[in-house]
Amino acid sequence: DPYYRFNDMMYRWISLDNWTYSRTFKTPFDIRKWQKVNLVFEGVDTVAQILINNITLGRTDNMFNRYSFDITSMIKEVNFVEVRFLSAVSYAAEQSRSHKAYSVPPACPPPVQKGECHANFIRKEQCSFSWDWGPSFPTQGIWKDVRIEAYNYYHLIYFSVTPFFVKRASQWSLEIEAIFDVVSPKPIAGRVTVIIPKLQTQRTFSVKLQPGEGSIVLLVNINKSSTVEPWWPNGHGKQTGYSMTTTFIMEAGSKIEKVSKAYFRTVELVQEPIPGSPGLSFYFRINGRPIFIKGSNWIPADSFQDRVTYDTLWLLLKSAADANMNALRVWGGGVYEQDEFYDICDELGIMIWQDFMFACALYPTDQNYLESVRAEVTHQVRRLKSHPSIILWSGNNENEAAIASNWFSIPSYDREVYIKDYVMLYVKNIREIVRTEDKSRPFITSSPTNGLESVKEGWLSQNPYDTHYGDTHFYDYSSDCWNWRVYPKTRFASEYGFQSWPSFSTIEKVSSPEDWSYTSNFSLHRQHHENGNDQMLQQIGYHFKLPQSPDPVKKFKDTIYLTQVMQAQCIKIETEFYRFSQSEIIKGEGHTMGALYWQLNDIWQAPSWASLEYGGKWKLLHYFAQNFFAPLLPVAYEDKGVLNIYGVSDLHVDHKLTLRVVVHAWSSLEPVCTLAKDSVTVTAQSAVPIYKESINGLLERCRNCTRKSCVITFWLVGEAGLQSPVNHHFLSSLKDAVGLEKTQLSASVSKRDDVYVFVLQTTAIAPFVSLDVGSIKGRFSDNGFLMTEKEKVVVFYPWEPTSVEELEKSLTLTTLVDVV
Repeated sequence: DPYYRFNDMMYRWISLDNWTYSRTFKTPFDIRKWQKVNLVFEGVDTVAQILINNITLGRTDNMFNRYSFDITSMIKEVNFVEVRFLSAVSYAAEQSRSHKAYSVPPACPPPVQKGECHANFIRKEQCSFSWDWGPSFPTQGIWKDVRIEAYNYYHLIYFSVTPFFVKRASQWSLEIEAIFDVVSPKPIAGRVTVIIPKLQTQRTFSVKLQPGEGSIVLLVNINKSSTVEPWWPNGHGKQTGYSMTTTFIMEAGSKIEKVSKAYFRTVELVQEPIPGSPGLSFYFRINGRPIFIKGSNWIPADSFQDRVTYDTLWLLLKSAADANMNALRVWGGGVYEQDEFYDICDELGIMIWQDFMFACALYPTDQNYLESVRAEVTHQVRRLKSHPSIILWSGNNENEAAIASNWFSIPSYDREVYIKDYVMLYVKNIREIVRTEDKSRPFITSSPTNGLESVKEGWLSQNPYDTHYGDTHFYDYSSDCWNWRVYPKTRFASEYGFQSWPSFSTIEKVSSPEDWSYTSNFSLHRQHHENGNDQMLQQIGYHFKLPQSPDPVKKFKDTIYLTQVMQAQCIKIETEFYRFSQSEIIKGEGHTMGALYWQLNDIWQAPSWASLEYGGKWKLLHYFAQNFFAPLLPVAYEDKGVLNIYGVSDLHVDHKLTLRVVVHAWSSLEPVCTLAKDSVTVTAQSAVPIYKESINGLLERCRNCTRKSCVITFWLVGEAGLQSPVNHHFLSSLKDAVGLEKTQLSASVSKRDDVYVFVLQTTAIAPFVSLDVGSIKGRFSDNGFLMTEKEKVVVFYPWEPTSVEELEKSLTLTTLVDVV
């Protein structure tokens, strides 16, 4: 296994060598009957010479491009095809060397990443040369389908369907674009028929195809007497799609029938003045409705893309939807995902913020490079633009910030060169292509960006992290994460996070017993973020006692558990801060309309910012996300000794609710006091203050309570079973908590239909109860919770067949008081 222990280093030689792939194949058809035969590579990773029958067809230099070679005159009945790869590492180094005019930083990744240099000189998955959460495996090979196409008159290369709502006519229309290769020497005339049975829509067009590559664009107006159900994001409605058949019948007598889905949704990125605040808003309106974006950031699911199957993608994306996420950002240092990824997002209602594949670097803009990028962008936009899930194209990850904050120490007299390159690449090339190819969704040049303000400042703002514009990325590992004041009251938080370790069962698969300590060579080797392991301990130390067990494996497991508790609690506090800031402006800041934490998934088994471990297991953070992204949630924060509770709602109607506030002493399962506040109105799609009381006043009312001896829990209840998750507010650090007792915690397991029911019983209040069934695949209905009642029922949803016996045998229960 390349992921085992130190194999990323042991196997480094593979990426430094050149490799050739070859095979012999028989042509499955009579070659004389076809006017044109193409050899098509959907994806070649990355630098290769392609030959058939010892004749060179051409070269590839871009992993994200599709390559098609005309082999009409070379194909025989039996053929020999070769793909001769050049090491991506040596190619990138050579490109960098031959770029003599000026350097294009960064040359190499930080040493802690144990990576390769000059990733920015090759159009390849940038993180395959290493990243701060992933290994260096610069793969080379054929990473997508290869096929032969033969045709006589014309061939359909791309087909896309994009919806528009025409306000004047209050009518939906679809723009259908078909791109053909026409081999006939003269134009071909014909008819195209589009049928959408469910919408009683049928249209026929006369078309003419010119020789060579060309496109036809058809506008189909939807029958006005049909009710069109739009596509909605997860949590806001259905993901309706309509079956549609497009038939091309040309005079040459050949017919192409294309069956596809039509989705109807509009997207606007709203940047307009806000009363009482400088700057501009930054939020998404879907089908005319403002939507608070809740989700995370997506990185490649594996260093070896061929291991990423439909099932891998389904598991990770379904876990995002199950945690109440409605959006993911496909980050710009990975790959444009496979078709199935976007199909699943369409189906689950997960909106996609799609970066182009440029990240944390400056890039060259010589002619060959730009040409390759133009082909890449054109291909990817044509391939992906029919997906309703994609709501935004973004030019790059953090490159505006890299220039503005001078990450690469560029002397001021050289800045202009790099600014010119930046505008050339993202504005004059990528943006222009996107505007030509896809008018149906917004484009921003970078993330973070100040949006329209960046445009006004010549595409590079002074401070791309300005909270009054655009989106922000924010990381701070040294301040206490429980202090909400350190977080930016931004318009849109598109990246923020804290690291944790994956569970022991995940680490165990790729390590040996001598590795099982927090300070082992293995633990240091897997941590690719400078001082990351220490930063986690520092953050844990603010509120929890650090593990002191004399047994090294117990100490390691306790530390892993605490990193997950810390990460979950930190991101909960930060995300709740962003959610309750959506409806208010304080000192000119606020109206936050998006929270995408870094990051959703893992590329291997290592400490990282992810909430899903490699293999899909939920960390405690992911269980917390299910709650902090809930459609209805009460959120508490303290300000100058006063407890404020906000009601946050993504629901489409106002609700009259009851707020229940329960105060517990750590030493007893019986509440000290219970307060209910009736008929609290929580407004649709907003965050409103619903409760305010000084902590001292509250503690006086609930006698026998001090900050250290008590904890507050609270939730919202409405009609017809409407209920929010139970939330909690700690009045002191848990290392200072008085009265916490070691609990007798037990669980009984039984099977019910296709799920398993765990009944937990406790003799005392138990903070951060974690259920872990080792490497049995599946997830719980809740985990990492504060247990304040004698009994709690948790459901386990298996992802593979298991049994009560297996679950009982694998189960470990951990709570904060078990850490010694």
